[in-house]
Amino acid sequence: MTALGVSLLRGAVTSPFKRAGGPGATLPTGRAVLPAAPAALAPLAAYRTLCGFTDPETLPLTYPHVLGFPLAMRLMTERSFPLPVLGLVHTWIEITAHRPPRPEDRLELTVYATELTPHRRGTEVTMVTEARCAGETVWESRSGYLSRHAAAGGTAARSRGAIVRAGAPAVAAEAAPPDAPTAGAGLPAVAEWRLPGDLGRRYGAVSGDRNPIHLHPLTARLFGFPRHLAHGMWTVARCLAEAETGAGPGTGTGTRPGTGTGAGTGTGTRPGTETGAGAGTGTRPGTETGAGAGTETGAKDRARIRSVRAEFKAPVLLPATVTYAAAGDAFLLRGGDRVHLTGTVVRER
Repeated sequence: MTALGVSLLRGAVTSPFKRAGGPGATLPTGRAVLPAAPAALAPLAAYRTLCGFTDPETLPLTYPHVLGFPLAMRLMTERSFPLPVLGLVHTWIEITAHRPPRPEDRLELTVYATELTPHRRGTEVTMVTEARCAGETVWESRSGYLSRHAAAGGTAARSRGAIVRAGAPAVAAEAAPPDAPTAGAGLPAVAEWRLPGDLGRRYGAVSGDRNPIHLHPLTARLFGFPRHLAHGMWTVARCLAEAETGAGPGTGTGTRPGTGTGAGTGTGTRPGTETGAGAGTGTRPGTETGAGAGTETGAKDRARIRSVRAEFKAPVLLPATVTYAAAGDAFLLRGGDRVHLTGTVVRER
């Protein structure tokens, strides 16, 4: 069994004995560290293919988070961690690359819990992952995980609460406000993706995250879902791959406004006169060329994404058809009128 599998099993055993929102909750001060090593090339290649990343020179922006996730799960399933891991909801993530990590970089990963914050629906913990190369911090992420529960007094919301930081006393803070209308809901559609039923199993194989809610309808129903769910981190990665290149590989089939076809795995259409199929090549107006999952140069060349913030709004039940919409630095993923994910990126200048 993998280390992540062991953590999931430990979480299933310890969760019933934890009560989120109890008085005097504290975060452990320990840190989990993965010794410095370069990325394994075969799993990295499989991840790139499934998510749609095409740049062979750098690690996908989301990949160090994948490498560090088993460490986060190890911390969150320890007996000293105040929240039950079963039922935790990944609510948001921020990622910043201070410089683009490369596959050959020997990255040392460190993960720790930093804040325990009151939320109108329960308690949210912030987990931090840092990647260092030769002592220099080159990449970092912060993720919010929500444990839903009634607040003291039996209500689901409080006007004020306390932020508890690891190793520090609680300080007063405003609780999260009620949900606002989704920013960017009117963004124009860029691509439509048809996600197959086995996407969760395929992403689980390349990421190691084999949470039962992502694998099969039967295992998802054990946790109250009508069908299994796409991994939230796959949706972020797929949107970032699209935002980086506009290339349309990945899983299943996709369509875009306009005419022409072109895809990595599956088929798709794009504006203009592009043609291509399978792992072949395609042409576009200008100097752009593409192959396999699609690489692009010329008119559609874009500045590298340096950071992203994404918020998870609603799960994607598999199989599904979803629409990627974007304008400027904002993007979202929606299915019909339901928004699954919103985000913004910052590009290198």
